[in-house]
Amino acid sequence: MSDQYPPNPYGQQQPAPTGPGSEPPLWAPYYGASFGKAVSRFFKKYATFSGRASRSEFWWWYLANVIVTAVIVVIYVIGAFTSQRDTVSTAYGTSSMITSPSPLFVIGGILLGVWALATIVPTLALGWRRLHDANLAGPLWLIAIFVGIVGIVFGLLPSNPEGARFDLPAGAR
Repeated sequence: MSDQYPPNPYGQQQPAPTGPGSEPPLWAPYYGASFGKAVSRFFKKYATFSGRASRSEFWWWYLANVIVTAVIVVIYVIGAFTSQRDTVSTAYGTSSMITSPSPLFVIGGILLGVWALATIVPTLALGWRRLHDANLAGPLWLIAIFVGIVGIVFGLLPSNPEGARFDLPAGAR
């Protein structure tokens, strides 16, 4: 064994093949990805269900999605509070309903719908690839659609070197 290349410490993932100072190819996971790189790779691999995604790719996107969704929801809620309401009293109680929605309410609702539609497929693909990195079958990610906490647990799973079986460089397809 050569002293030039020490073995990886126990439990650490083998780095993806890269040149000095460059990022791994899109087919390989990017361990230690920055916020910007993770979001960029999320959209570049829009509907790619093959390959793997590192925990940093997964969690940085999760944070970006929460931030964008929170901003849109704030716009929507402000719009709901500034909309015209009518109060109706019945024998069963009093209820309030929006009769004339404010522009912020409409814009917030549209933005929320567009954002959800634009990110549903790549979010599924990212979760699928994250499971591959943990050496699990991607279809297990469908459980996360119905049981939300499962997605968080899957995102926390450590990388498994055996997950490399899901890697397939683009030239080999």
